[in-house]
This record gives sequence, C-alpha cells and structure tokens, in this order.
Amino acid sequence: MVGRSYNAALALICLCLFYHLEITAATEFTVGDSAGWSFNIENWPNGKSFKAGDVLVFKYGLGTHNVVVVDAEGYNSCKPTSDSKTYTSGNDKITLAAGTSYFICSYPGHCEAAVKIKVTAS
Repeated sequence: MVGRSYNAALALICLCLFYHLEITAATEFTVGDSAGWSFNIENWPNGKSFKAGDVLVFKYGLGTHNVVVVDAEGYNSCKPTSDSKTYTSGNDKITLAAGTSYFICSYPGHCEAAVKIKVTAS
C-alpha cells in the first residue's frame, strides 16, 4: 500500500512539473522584429511557429498606429467591428490562444498598406 501511494505521489509530482514547464515555455515575439509594427508587415509570421500562450509584442510610436483584434472578415476587408478590441499603448502585449488570430491597424490606409498579420497558434 505504501509503495502504491509513493508511486502515485511521484507520478503526480512529475505531472505537475511537466505542466509547469509547458506553461513557462511560452515565447515572446516582437512583431516585425527590429522594425516593429509597421508598413508591409503582413508576411512577418511566415516561417515562424506559434503556440497557444505565446505573446506577441506590438511596438510602434504613440499615435502612429494601433492594434485591433479582428476576425477573418475584418482582416480581409480591413474593417474592424464596433466590438473589436483596440490597443494603443505602443507596446501592446497580446497572448495567443489556439487557432488563428487576426490583427490590423485601423488608421486610414494602414491595413491596406499591409499593417496587418494573421497568426496561427497550435
């Protein structure tokens, strides 16, 4: 009986450690790398692997851009809805959920000039 309890406790500890490692293994990505959130950024995610829990950091000068979370339709049309979440700090950190996330700049002409990204996280 004691051996089973010990094994169960050891298994639980290992499970907790693996879970903790999975949570803490998130990666922080600066969107656009050194150029930041700027024009012609649409292809920046290409070749990168993202997972749920990773953090995107959108860096831009105050008043030069914003970051708006949209759906696929908003991404393709460059039009956010009235309930779209908008970030304006110039150092916005957004944690990715599993699936595809869409981000645009809603300043006039910016999204059309490829200030937008689509990111798929596993």
